[in-house]
Amino acid sequence: MATADLTVIGLGRSDPSASRYIAAIQRRLAAQDRVGYALHAMGTSLEGETADILALVGELHAVPFELGLPRVYTVLKLDERRDKAQTLQDKVDAVRRVLGEPS
Repeated sequence: MATADLTVIGLGRSDPSASRYIAAIQRRLAAQDRVGYALHAMGTSLEGETADILALVGELHAVPFELGLPRVYTVLKLDERRDKAQTLQDKVDAVRRVLGEPS
């Protein structure tokens, strides 16, 4: 299993707000069932098989183009462990344990 953090930024917007484009990406995510996801303030967290994440990122990168923007900048951070399965929540829980906080 892999986890990832994704930010897709459509460039060339007349309005500085990106909410419309982010919402379109979230709708695309909701329409699929291969990769788990969670929206956060600075992007979207993903979890699933590496090949599925990479294929989905390609689809999501295209969304702002489909909405008429001339340029898209995508940032992907991908973390894959092969020694054990680890979800996004597992990673947060591990740090909370070190901090002595409840999970």
